[in-house]
Amino acid sequence: MRWSDPDSLGHVNHARALSLIEDARLAMGDGEGGLILARLEVDYLRQLYYRVGERLCVRSTVTRLGTRSLTLRQELLQDDAVAIRAVVVMVLFDFATDTSRPMTDAERTHWSRYHEG
Repeated sequence: MRWSDPDSLGHVNHARALSLIEDARLAMGDGEGGLILARLEVDYLRQLYYRVGERLCVRSTVTRLGTRSLTLRQELLQDDAVAIRAVVVMVLFDFATDTSRPMTDAERTHWSRYHEG
């Protein structure tokens, strides 16, 4: 977490918490480009507190691999309990044509590593 993440009560701002989840999602991509966020559903289950030097855990799992999109479940934990749970739909996107595109075999192989089941 960053020093700028908490509010005056020491709680991490909801938008700042989503950036922590986004950072974990971007790290999963490992340079895989061409994905855009299509849907984000968030449950805030517990307050998240700023603690100097604390490293939080984000568990991320692909729950669905489609033809043109993938769905992830992400959970941000603090004190071994889920504080935030998000369901994220990412769409593969061709920026040159401004349309969605099919997932390549290489992309399917990459994201399959994170697929549950």
